[in-house]
Amino acid sequence: MKTHQGKLDGRGKRFAVVVSRFNEPVTGKLLDGALESLHANGVVDDDIEVAWVPGAFELPLVARRLARRRQLGFGLETFDGIVCLGAVIRGDTPHFDYVSAEAARGIARVASDTGIPVAFGVLTCDTTEQAFARALPDGRNKGKEAAEACLETVNLVQGLEA
Repeated sequence: MKTHQGKLDGRGKRFAVVVSRFNEPVTGKLLDGALESLHANGVVDDDIEVAWVPGAFELPLVARRLARRRQLGFGLETFDGIVCLGAVIRGDTPHFDYVSAEAARGIARVASDTGIPVAFGVLTCDTTEQAFARALPDGRNKGKEAAEACLETVNLVQGLEA
């Protein structure tokens, strides 16, 4: 039996991080965790681009654009992986359900359609307290976890293609 598994090694790889400005006190901490993880695993600043979008609903569009920018003729370097970060907190209306579902569906579709690993680092929480608890810099930061998932998937996919 042959087993395939990715590794946490970002040396020589390029990543984009797309992060929502809405709930920025939370998403900023998710971004800190993602960048910390990328740096700890060998990705240098010159190989990271961060794109801020208004909210979680806009994450898939910008992730798709970043994933396809060479194909679209911009002459820019492509990314090995993309990390999407956001925080959708339940309110008194069904808005939460629509935004969180479409963000998840859209992000998954970007990965499926482009073949570039795209990590889902969007918190979907009932309360602000829950969101902050998932953005702490104590090792349980979901931005850090999303970056690690992206790193591992990038290496797995590239290993399968070798």
